Amino acid sequence: MILLDEKASQFLNITPHGHWWDGKLQSNQSPLTADVYNPVDGTRLASVSMGGEKEVDLAVRSADKAFQQWSKLSVHDRSALMHRFADLMEKEKEILAQIESLDVGKAITATRGFDIPFGIECIRYFADLAIQTPRDTPLAITNMEARVHRSPYGVCGFIFPWNFPYNLLLWGIIPALAAGNTVVVKPSEVTPLSTLYVAQLAVRAGIPAGVFNVVLGDGPSVGVTLTEHPLIKRMSFTGSARAGADVARRCGQRIIPCKLELGGKGAAVLFEDADIEKAATQLAGAITFNTGQVCCTATRWFVHENIYDTFSKRVVEVLQKIKVGASLDESTEMGPLASAEHKKRVLSYLDQGVKQGAKVLLEANHNEKNPGYFLSPFLLEGTDENICFREEIFGPTAFLVCFTSEEEAIRRVNQIPYGLANSVWSQDLTRANRVAEQLNAGNNWINAHNVFAYGLPYGGINQSGFGGGVNSPETLNDYLQPKTIARPLS
Repeated sequence: MILLDEKASQFLNITPHGHWWDGKLQSNQSPLTADVYNPVDGTRLASVSMGGEKEVDLAVRSADKAFQQWSKLSVHDRSALMHRFADLMEKEKEILAQIESLDVGKAITATRGFDIPFGIECIRYFADLAIQTPRDTPLAITNMEARVHRSPYGVCGFIFPWNFPYNLLLWGIIPALAAGNTVVVKPSEVTPLSTLYVAQLAVRAGIPAGVFNVVLGDGPSVGVTLTEHPLIKRMSFTGSARAGADVARRCGQRIIPCKLELGGKGAAVLFEDADIEKAATQLAGAITFNTGQVCCTATRWFVHENIYDTFSKRVVEVLQKIKVGASLDESTEMGPLASAEHKKRVLSYLDQGVKQGAKVLLEANHNEKNPGYFLSPFLLEGTDENICFREEIFGPTAFLVCFTSEEEAIRRVNQIPYGLANSVWSQDLTRANRVAEQLNAGNNWINAHNVFAYGLPYGGINQSGFGGGVNSPETLNDYLQPKTIARPLS
């Protein structure tokens, strides 16, 4: 078990953590607070203020005022400040890794090895991309001097979930900031801590006060108010399809654009010539990564009848060796679920699935005597009608089904309304590409799952969302609104 960094300890001991606008910590306008719990043992990790309409209004007005300064900076000046922001994060990456691990419950090796460095890379990628992206595109039109000019929207609102608070924060706000917008963020009240620490780092790095603001609170009090605030010019929501539909409806009533990154029920299709060892290792890693609390992970495994028994046996062997433990234990491969409430939800799905006839291939161990929110990986098999086949569970689990033909696999994968991420496993790349093209998902990977890189577009379709995705030039352009400027020459 590693020792907690002194700066991380001092940060966690702030009581309560307040909101953040005008470049400084703000006291709550009301006495309401909420506790943040350590998923490892269920103890109180921190206390945070809970805001409402007044806090949202003050934060949005701070962002609106700062927009006048931030948007008028040259793109080179903004980029330089963002690089300084990334540099400071690099210096404090161990503190960030510890805060994220404690807050979410994920293994410290994961936050060190993926979350924090990938977030820092996000800042540098969009800071450089903003310089390379032209703001004006000339139009070749007879007898006319014409162009499309792209400018920032203004204040952008963001609502983030609890599973990847650090990375989702940066994937969301960094392209908006690079484009010249200012932001107001509502993090999840379950895991708000890394967002607050990042906000402090932004000011220390020289990002002007009011450019990056944070309001703590729940969805009805803060999320709804933020979405409906008249100074918010663009919204982004990451979370469930149900809540995303509500955000879209409210944005539609105000006629402002919104970006939705929603849930999924990803499929992995393993043909008879798949590399069984590679597939078993990577798919086991997919459902244990962040304890399966990943919207794009593969949780429906379609396995060809010729390799079904061999693959099933091998993946069970791999999963049985996964070290489940405390987040700050460097030997831990998978930590607990993020909250007690979510653990109950996952176990409820398991119970319903079994009652509907699913067979358990690997039993879930949840150790009721342990006060933490631990749950070992588990596997089920059964029919396409089972609730665990059709609904997003968001835990360390997958549902196995057998198929016989390519056409059958495509049809069965596409029968549910989600469309986020699938993978195809085959040595025959012609077939793999042909199948990938026919699967209903915004992201389709071949002989791998959970593939992320800056410059590689990532976004959902159908009930998994819409609006430019993340991690690519399309994302930056999403935060620049086009304006036609034209002058007749005769």
